[in-house]
Amino acid sequence: MRSEIKEIINEIQKVIVGKEAALTKVLISILANGHILLDDVPGVGKTTLAMATSKAMGLKYRRIQFTPDVLPSDITGFSVYNKETGGLTYMPGAAADANILLGDEINRTSSKTQSALLEAMEERQVTVDGTTHPLLAPFIVIATQNNIGTAGTQLLPFAQLDRFLMRLNLGYPDMESQMAIIRDRQKSNPIDNVQQVLSLKDVLRMQDEVQDVTLKDSVIAYIAQIAEKSREDSMIELGISPRGALFVARATKARAYVHDRDYVIPEDVRMVLADVCAHRVILSGQARAGKVTPEAVLQDLLDKIKPPDGRE
Repeated sequence: MRSEIKEIINEIQKVIVGKEAALTKVLISILANGHILLDDVPGVGKTTLAMATSKAMGLKYRRIQFTPDVLPSDITGFSVYNKETGGLTYMPGAAADANILLGDEINRTSSKTQSALLEAMEERQVTVDGTTHPLLAPFIVIATQNNIGTAGTQLLPFAQLDRFLMRLNLGYPDMESQMAIIRDRQKSNPIDNVQQVLSLKDVLRMQDEVQDVTLKDSVIAYIAQIAEKSREDSMIELGISPRGALFVARATKARAYVHDRDYVIPEDVRMVLADVCAHRVILSGQARAGKVTPEAVLQDLLDKIKPPDGRE
């Protein structure tokens, strides 16, 4: 693993204990310039993770708490009349001044407000009253949603769900980690001890270096074959889209970079596929009746497809 990645993880682990694998995936997504959906039960540290990550990486952080009364303009901004100039002045929203925008409990606001993020997530810009305003680079949305309890929640539009590079969960800590969490929070908040180890310039450089990672035709064909077979699988009603296949490729390059390689191997594909694609596929009625998970169906798909020889 690259030394910079180890340093970032070490800082984040001051507040998120015992979750190195999940933290690595978060960094993979950020380096791939992709958005993250943290889908987990309350109280496992989703919000804290976003705060600690932005602090360690030297990125500007904004948070918006989604509730039923949050408006699209709270995200995109709005125009107000300026009596001195006689024109309209743009008042930025939460998305306009952030490298990492935490959308907390995104499923507790209206579909219209959720959809206001679409342009920001896809185009890295917002349009207000016909004027386009570019967002900061990088611009990463880390959205959280609790999968327990449905009162007052709205399902994310599939078009928006498809914009997230990865859907991740942290899960409960083990016994030793839980004891460490309780012990460390007796007199202070450990997030105060998180140190910045990168600058904005470093993050942008690393994202550029990720794009230069080599993706051989044999691995491209492997990704394309997985996508094609997912569309033919009887357990899947809606398979991996072209965007999904592109996101798999981006994530594999970031994973290779994190593990200090300048080329992608088939193992990278296998390791990121479920996190990138489980929220993109829609299972058939047969699969849902059998209570099969998307992760299990995708793993079965991988088991059926022979990966390319690493020497190819």
